[in-house]
Amino acid sequence: MVRDVAFGQYFPGKSIIHRLDPRAKIVMLIAYLVICFCTFNYVSLALTAAFTVFFILLSGIPVKFYFKSLKVIIFIVILTSLLNLFYGTGDPIWQWGILKITVNGINRAFFITIRIICLILSSSCLTFTTSPTELTDAIERLLRPLEKIHFPVHELAMMMSLALRFVPTLLEETDKIMQAQKARGADMDSGNFLKRVKALIPILIPLFVSAFRRAYDIAVAMECRCYRGGSGRTRMKSLHMGKTDVISLVVLALVVGGVILCNIFIPSVI
Repeated sequence: MVRDVAFGQYFPGKSIIHRLDPRAKIVMLIAYLVICFCTFNYVSLALTAAFTVFFILLSGIPVKFYFKSLKVIIFIVILTSLLNLFYGTGDPIWQWGILKITVNGINRAFFITIRIICLILSSSCLTFTTSPTELTDAIERLLRPLEKIHFPVHELAMMMSLALRFVPTLLEETDKIMQAQKARGADMDSGNFLKRVKALIPILIPLFVSAFRRAYDIAVAMECRCYRGGSGRTRMKSLHMGKTDVISLVVLALVVGGVILCNIFIPSVI
């Protein structure tokens, strides 16, 4: 069900990950995603996966919510894995026409699956433990040097935080519309592919109308409160880097160094 999707939600808590500076978490996420796709052997892949599990446990968020966030991309994971399975080079283990499975293809499929899963889990860890307001402030602070070239930093940060904020809301709205249409006799679970696509039209139209109505209400509310962007704007909470943030960055640096060393001294399998 759509209501079971947890990606984009924020869960208040007092864990170590919750207390980290949001700027540190964003920098760590970017660095981790880069190094995650630079793993070329099983040792470096296991190191990045273990780092993901370590941060998930430190976040204090129940593991079931992380599994719910994977439901959104399970089809993409399966499709990508199958494509990489038949994309490998080398002597075929199994072949049927132009389709062939090789050891290299199996390794590619396994690596891309673990990489995508780690990407979603690490991104979920950020959204689960960081409020939209904190994300807005952190993104704005990190991109502040771009203001010198008149880049709309505050507006960009605001749009990104609003998008994350309304992901759970739109998913809940979609589920309500689906239940209402089914109560009116709509059949969305049977028929061929084209019939199922056509059955989505009564869902998409009211969903778009609801989304535009919410956007209009937010714009009116911001105007009524005399919102004028980032110029001269003060914040209720100031961001400060502490010892825990420095230690977390050092731990990530060690993981990055370990992955680089593994790639240098251990042969690649893909």
